[in-house]
Amino acid sequence: MKPKILALCAMLILFSTTSHAQDRNWTLTGYVKDLFMYYHPKQIPGFQIDNQYTNTIHNRLNFAWYPTDKLTVVIENRNRFINGNLVRDYPEYQSYVATDNGFFDLSVVPAEGDSWFLHCMIDRAYLDWTSGKWQVRLGRQRVNWGVNLVWNPNDVFNSFSYFDFDYEERPGTDAARIQYYTGTTSSAELVYKLGNNAYGMALAGLYRFSQWSYDFQFLGGWVGPDWMAGVGWAGDIKGAGFRGELSQFIPRDSNSDSEAATVASISADYSFPNSLYLQISGLYNSLGENDQSGGLSPILNPELSAKSLSLGKYELFAQCSFPITPLFNADFSTIINPGDGSFFLGPSFSYSLQTNLELMLSGQLFFGDTTSEYGSVGQLAFARLKWSF
Repeated sequence: MKPKILALCAMLILFSTTSHAQDRNWTLTGYVKDLFMYYHPKQIPGFQIDNQYTNTIHNRLNFAWYPTDKLTVVIENRNRFINGNLVRDYPEYQSYVATDNGFFDLSVVPAEGDSWFLHCMIDRAYLDWTSGKWQVRLGRQRVNWGVNLVWNPNDVFNSFSYFDFDYEERPGTDAARIQYYTGTTSSAELVYKLGNNAYGMALAGLYRFSQWSYDFQFLGGWVGPDWMAGVGWAGDIKGAGFRGELSQFIPRDSNSDSEAATVASISADYSFPNSLYLQISGLYNSLGENDQSGGLSPILNPELSAKSLSLGKYELFAQCSFPITPLFNADFSTIINPGDGSFFLGPSFSYSLQTNLELMLSGQLFFGDTTSEYGSVGQLAFARLKWSF
């Protein structure tokens, strides 16, 4: 399968050179980004850790074909050329980047060197059939059941990390999805996620509807080793957005290693007339630690799931964003673990150089004791130039 994946990626790249060529029944869009990362690791007494850097040239291609009015074929892939001393000094970094958590391994590293590698991955590949009130989608897709903007306990099929800001599309999952639109603002859906065994698959349903100017959803099913049930809502209070999600996980087998868990998040956001945007959010994770919660870096966590969105029992988030000029935007966010006192600061600035060309400067600054959730990471700085086509 690997040579076929590589050949398909090469074909899409070749098509992208046709200057955004379009026909009546197909489209090809995407972007090219250059992301430089400087990493100052947390210094551990007795160990000398060098500063690390990478430069990533990232190309994304989104291909859609419309053979009939009811059928759509979608293939989307990301191609990344990554080089730097982080690749050279930590060979396991390549394995982390090239990991495909789907049922099918659609990730390939066609070329590599001592301090660089090329990674190609198909993260969307599905058939979509729509007729009347029915919609059926088969293949690798994003099943987005979350309603909050930072933590999503309802997003049981393809959880994502807030710190992975450069992956706007977010992960997909290999699944079959059936949706039935019961009304203008209501729908029911059933999703089956492929897995190598009973602990790797999932089968869950969701029902959405609107009432009292709020959107509600109820979901439940079999997710990996657990039964789960959840609820979510989105609405507003006097013009401020008000969202929440709650999921309960109960082990299906009392002899398994899985534990019961309750995960809940709530958030509020408001946009002022002068375009100042504020957001606050909180997370509760019953499996988290309420004291020193040190462990795997929140940046490098391949086991992220709706059941384990944090290492701490409680997390607090705040964000403010303001367009200083129509072309220049400033953003600042923070996450605090009140249990161990560790915290994250995320300043970000973006400037539109011209149509479809953007420059961004940002930081991910982690502070705290070495044994805390965020204290073992260090500080990162990013510079990104992005051209969309």
